[in-house]
Amino acid sequence: MTTGSVIFTPNGAPASSTYSYSTRPRVVPSRKRFPDPTASDHEEYPVCYGNLMYDRRVVRGNTYALQSLPWCPAETDPVEIQKQREAHQKMLARKRAKEESEVHAPQVEIPQLRADVQTELYLEEIADRIIEVDMECQTDAFLLRPDSPLFVPSKTGADVATQIEEGELFDFDIEVRPIVEVLVGKTVEQALLEVTEEEELANLQAHQFGYHELRNAELAEVQRLEQQEIRRNEEKARRKAQQVTANTKSSEVKQKISSRAFSLQYLSNLIPSVFNDLHNKGFFFDIIERDVEKEFLPYLMSGVVKRMASNQLGRVMTDCLINDVVGKRLKDFAENQPIGRLPRRQKSWKNARFPTTGK
Repeated sequence: MTTGSVIFTPNGAPASSTYSYSTRPRVVPSRKRFPDPTASDHEEYPVCYGNLMYDRRVVRGNTYALQSLPWCPAETDPVEIQKQREAHQKMLARKRAKEESEVHAPQVEIPQLRADVQTELYLEEIADRIIEVDMECQTDAFLLRPDSPLFVPSKTGADVATQIEEGELFDFDIEVRPIVEVLVGKTVEQALLEVTEEEELANLQAHQFGYHELRNAELAEVQRLEQQEIRRNEEKARRKAQQVTANTKSSEVKQKISSRAFSLQYLSNLIPSVFNDLHNKGFFFDIIERDVEKEFLPYLMSGVVKRMASNQLGRVMTDCLINDVVGKRLKDFAENQPIGRLPRRQKSWKNARFPTTGK
């Protein structure tokens, strides 16, 4: 153990009060040759910073863009911790799968069931038998095992001791004064810089606010002018469309008037001639006369033809009956006449001709 004592007074002179400092000796931790990337440095040994200029907790400069760093494993990124856990679980799963895939010899739980087996390529018969003799012996009772001695690691360095007398170490008030002055000066300077920066930021914000107001007013004026120009263009296009429509309608009216005049002049002599031709060709007729010609006259002629046909048939039948009757009477008369006069009369009757009424 290293001890030291110094006596100080408020003015820096030794006094009756004693300032003591003592530390317990400890073993220097051994570093691993290949450190674990998942392990933190705080798990091996605590980190003690001896200089404020190299302490990461002390921030120098502007604090607006400060990025907080994790100072302990509890403040690390949860995403990184999850990734590390998943990687560790995958590694353990691969290790278990590898161990399961390996072929091992079966384990015999009962020692009495074990037997020597030949493992050579060619088996040999064992003829000689080892002589076995049973022996007995009595042992003493179990004695109590003494306590294990404390583990004392072997020394790796040389022991060095020193003695500090009063007033030999340092004067804390004198030695700490420049450090305190530097810290206070830097703090005040940083505070002044921050206040100046805040004032500059306030001025920038005011200037930016005025600039935005002016820009918004200019944008509103530009939008108003754009809307006015758009309305003018729309009104101009609408007026042009109306004028084009009016010109088109007037030209169509003029063309229709001229076409009507030309058609009237052309058709003034055409209509009478056309009607005359149609009348001559029979397109214009009297409905009653046409009905008489197309309906009544054909019906009348068909009835007359049927009546004449029936009259003609009656006459033919009458002629046939007359001929039959006359022929039969002549035949009967010829049979009743004398024989000498029969040929002349038959000849005369044969040459007789009876008039007919015609077809």
